[in-house]
Amino acid sequence: MNLRRDVFQAIADPTRRAILSLVAFQSMTAGAIASNFGTARPTVSKHLAILTECELLEQTQNGREIYYHLNAKKMKEVADFIEPFRKMWDERFNKLETVMKKYKTKK
Repeated sequence: MNLRRDVFQAIADPTRRAILSLVAFQSMTAGAIASNFGTARPTVSKHLAILTECELLEQTQNGREIYYHLNAKKMKEVADFIEPFRKMWDERFNKLETVMKKYKTKK
C-alpha cells in the first residue's frame, strides 16, 4: 500500500524544513545535503524521499548524480493556504497593539 504523506506532516519535521532551506538557494545532491547534518546519510535519504513524495522537492539527474531542488509551485500552494491565517493573526496583533498603546497612554 503506497501512502501519500501530507505536506504539512512533511514540513513539521525540523530537519526537513532545514533541507528545504538548503535547496531553496541551489540544487544539491543527497551527499551535499547530508554533509550539513550530523546524522547518517540513510536518515537524510529518508527525509529526501518524504519531501519528494510530497512534491516539495523535485529530482533532476545529471550523469550519475541526482540533484534535489525546491518545487516552487508546491511551496506556493502551501504559502497560499497559510496566507489567510497570517492575515488574521496580523489583524489580531495590530488590534492588540492599539489597545496596549491606549492603555499605556492612560497610565
